[in-house]
Amino acid sequence: MENAKSLPEIFGCRVFSDDVMRERLPKDVYRSLAQTIATGKEIDASIAGCVANAMKDWAIENGATHYTHWFQPLTGVTAEKHEAFIAPIGNGKIIMEFSGKELIKGEPDASSFPSGGLRATFEARGYTAWDPASYAFIKDGSLFIPTAFCSYTGEALDTKTPLLRSMDAISAAALRILRLFGDTESKHVTATVGAEQEYFLVDREKYLKRPDLLYTGRTLFGAPAPKGQELDDHYFAAPGPRIFSFMAELDEELWRLGINAKTKHNEAAPAQHELAPIYATANMAIDQNLLVMEYMKRVAKRHGMTCLLHEKPFAGVNGSGKHNNWSLSTDKGRNLFSPGKTPAENKQFLIFLAAVVKAVDEYQDLLRASIASPGNDHRLGACEAPPAIVSMFLGEELDAVIDSIVSGTAYVGLGRAKMDLGVPSVPTFTRDTTDRNRTSPFAFTGNKFEFRMPGSSQNIAMSDIVLNTAVADSLLAFADVLESAEDFDASLEELLKNTFTKHRRIIWSGNGYSDEWREEAERRGLLNLATSVDAYPCLTAEKNVRLFTSHGVMSEIELSSREEILFENYAKIINIEALTMLEMARRSYLPAVTRYTAELSDAILTKSAALPELSLRYEREQLKTLGELCEKAYDAVLTLESAEAKAAATEDVHARARAYADSVRPAMDALRQTVDKMEPIVPSDLWPVPGYGDLMFGV
Repeated sequence: MENAKSLPEIFGCRVFSDDVMRERLPKDVYRSLAQTIATGKEIDASIAGCVANAMKDWAIENGATHYTHWFQPLTGVTAEKHEAFIAPIGNGKIIMEFSGKELIKGEPDASSFPSGGLRATFEARGYTAWDPASYAFIKDGSLFIPTAFCSYTGEALDTKTPLLRSMDAISAAALRILRLFGDTESKHVTATVGAEQEYFLVDREKYLKRPDLLYTGRTLFGAPAPKGQELDDHYFAAPGPRIFSFMAELDEELWRLGINAKTKHNEAAPAQHELAPIYATANMAIDQNLLVMEYMKRVAKRHGMTCLLHEKPFAGVNGSGKHNNWSLSTDKGRNLFSPGKTPAENKQFLIFLAAVVKAVDEYQDLLRASIASPGNDHRLGACEAPPAIVSMFLGEELDAVIDSIVSGTAYVGLGRAKMDLGVPSVPTFTRDTTDRNRTSPFAFTGNKFEFRMPGSSQNIAMSDIVLNTAVADSLLAFADVLESAEDFDASLEELLKNTFTKHRRIIWSGNGYSDEWREEAERRGLLNLATSVDAYPCLTAEKNVRLFTSHGVMSEIELSSREEILFENYAKIINIEALTMLEMARRSYLPAVTRYTAELSDAILTKSAALPELSLRYEREQLKTLGELCEKAYDAVLTLESAEAKAAATEDVHARARAYADSVRPAMDALRQTVDKMEPIVPSDLWPVPGYGDLMFGV
C-alpha cells in the first residue's frame, strides 16, 4: 500500500467522513449536520457556509482543485460537471473559494438528459441539491458532492430523489409500528443495503477486436468453447496472478473511498468474479456501488483487461447479477429483521416479516419492473439467476412458523442441529435452520432479504424505492388497525393470520426453474412478465401510481416519464445491437466465410487435377455446408435489416419497443444461430474475431 500505510490508516482517507467533520467543524455545526445525517431531518441552511469552507480546505489539502455536484440522471450512470475553486481578486491573482450556496445548489443543463417528456429541449434549467447523508469524497483531483437532481419545476430527474423520499416513508411507517411495541427511544429507521457485484474480466486486446463487446457490452455472436463451466472448477478457485493483482488494487482504491469492500472470489463462469461490501444506508450503498462499477472498469484497464458488467456477456454460461441485500435498522442499531432465537414468539419481527410478504405479493409487478432491462431479459431464469416470476423463499423455520399461525396450531421448533463431521480434529458447529435457495428471486437469509433479480449493470435505486415504499404501505395499514385496537394482542394475532393466509401464495421453497413452479405460479395467480416490454407498463398501473403518490415518493408525471424513458432506452439498445450485428455479419463474418470457401474451391480444383482418384470428401462437404450456411446467414441479414428498419420507423415509443422485442430480437437470434454454426468450421486464423475460448480463458 502507498507509503506502507496500514489499512486502518488509508481507509476513508479520501472521504469527508464523520471523523473529518468532527475534527474540522465547530461543535454546534457538527452536531447539527450529524443530526441531519442520522435522522434525515431538514438541514439548517445557516451552517452551509461553514461546512463548505471546511470541505474546501480539506479537499485542497488533499490535492483537489475543483468540485463537482455528482448526481444520478436517468441514464443508468452518474454525471458530473467540474468547477474550479478559483475566484479572481484582480491583478491577475486568485483565491480559493467555495460558498455555502455552491455546496447546496448546482445548475447542470437538464435538457440533455433523459426526461421522458418532462422537459422540452429548450427548457434547459435543472438543479442539483446536496445530499448531506452521503459523504463527499475526493476523486481525480475534484471534490465530489453527492446530490439529488430535479427540473426547474421540481420534478425528480434522477434516481436519488425518490430514493430519499422512500427512505423517509419507510422510516415514518416503521416508527409507528415500533411505538406500538413500546419503543419510545428510536427516532429513525434506516433502510440498509449491501450490493453484491458480479462481473467478468477479459483481456483488453481481445476485447478491442470484438465490435459487439465494444458497442453493446455483450457478445452478439459466439460459438460455445469446448469447455465452459461444466466442471464447476472456476467457482471459488484461487484467482490467477493477474486477477489477484487487479482485485488487490481495486480493494485499495475502494477502501480509500470509504467503501467496505469485504469479500472477493471467483464466480461460477470462467472469467467471472464477485465483490461484496458490508452494509451501508441505502443512499450511501447505492452511491458506493456506482463507484465500485466505475473503479472496476478503470482498474481493469490499468491491468490490460476490460471489466464487463453486462448481465449476459456470454451465452451458455452464468450471467451476472447484483444481489440487493435489503434490511431495516433503527438509529439505535437494532436490525428489525433479526428473528432472535425464538422467531415464533418474536411478534415485532413477525409483523415486519408480514409487511414484507404482503408488499412483495401486492407489488410483485413493480419489483419485476424495477429490474427490467434488455440485458436482464437474457439472464433471468437459468444459470443461478432467478426466474421472471417473483416469489419469496423464507426457509424451513419461518415456513413452519407461518404454517402454525395460519392453521392456529402450536409451533413446534425445528431445533438447531449440531453438525459433526466425524473427524475428531474438526469442531462441531450449529447448523442453520434453513438451506439457501439459489433459484428464489427474493429470499430471507437470516436477518435480511436478498433480492436476487437486479442485473449487474443496473443502478439498484429503483428496486429499493419499490421495496421501501411497498413495505411502508404495509406497515401503515397495520398501524391503522393496531393503533385503534381494543385488544392489541388479539388484533395482532388476527392481523398476522389474515396477512399470511392472504399472501401465502407468494412463498415458494422449491425449484424456481421447474415446469412445476411455472404451472403452480399460474394456478396461484402470480404474474409471469417474461420480457421488459411486458413489465414496463406496470409503473403506471393505477394501483402503483396510487402507492407512490400516496407516500410522496413519485408523482404520476414522474412515473410516466420513467416509463417513457425505459421504453425509449429498450428500443435504442436493441437498435444498437441489431446494427452492430448487421455490420459484423456484412463486413466480417460473411466475407471471412467467402474467403475460406474460395480457398476450398481452389483446393478442390487443384487437387482434382493432380489427384483425380481422390474423392476430396472433406473439402466438398465443408464447401457444401458453408455454402448453405452462408446463404442462410445472408437471408437472415436481409430479414434483420427489414425488421430493424420497420421497428425504427415506428413512431409510438411503446409500439417501437414492442416491435424490437417481438420482431427484431427473434431476427437477431436467427442470424446468430447461423453464424455460430459457421464459426467451428472456419479455420481460427481466418475467423475475424476472438472466440469464446480466447475471451473466457485468456486472462
